[in-house]
Amino acid sequence: MARPYNQLVLFGDSLFQQSSAVQDGFSFQGALQNHCIRYLDVVNRGFSGWNTKNALEYLPQIFLPPSPSNPKIEYLLVLLGANDACLPVPTNTQGVPIDQYKDNLIKILNHDHIKAHSPKILLVTPPPIDEIRITELDLAAGHAQAVRQAAVSASFSETARKVAAEIPGVVLVDLQKAILDKAVSLTTDFDASGPPLGYPKGKRGALEQLLPDGLHMSGVAYQVFFDIVKPHIGPFPPGQTVFPEWRVLNPGTL
Repeated sequence: MARPYNQLVLFGDSLFQQSSAVQDGFSFQGALQNHCIRYLDVVNRGFSGWNTKNALEYLPQIFLPPSPSNPKIEYLLVLLGANDACLPVPTNTQGVPIDQYKDNLIKILNHDHIKAHSPKILLVTPPPIDEIRITELDLAAGHAQAVRQAAVSASFSETARKVAAEIPGVVLVDLQKAILDKAVSLTTDFDASGPPLGYPKGKRGALEQLLPDGLHMSGVAYQVFFDIVKPHIGPFPPGQTVFPEWRVLNPGTL
């Protein structure tokens, strides 16, 4: 009988879909797979543009219960909300009311198809956005206004924090705080008494480097993300890989 590797699954929107790419010499998914090599397969189920409503609708087709031929999910990382936080403007229908966003997250994390695997769940807050850059790009794309606002996005990140606190066993990964802290540390002239980075009437600062289009992360930002996720994955027992180490297969070899 086949002996499948168990899995670490990334479930979310474009922030996970794009995490497999190599940017600035770094790949988030690649780094995770290297961390889990020979113990777990890292599976990317990131879907660009999706919100929690879309994710909840298709979840039963994406996640099947474990079976002899269907690997068990040991770790599940959930990152959704960047699209839920879109404003209700005529040219965009991705937004989800914040109370529905919270309800959808809870339903996703408590779904029977997820609970059947008993995974360690890491709930990731949506990262910050650079509203200054997003406004430029949205207006150029034909929207009458920015589709996303930094303050609204921050409220969705806060909601994700509340959900993590309410569900026993769920681990919070505060990506919003980590990215903002990194941006502030790299912005030498940041004035804490003024608007936050990326907010109207403020400055982009190092968010220009971390969020080039105002929303999606650069390789540097994904490195920040990896650094706060890695401590929650493992440790893996030495010598207990899915398949034997080569010295076990070839005894007597120096």
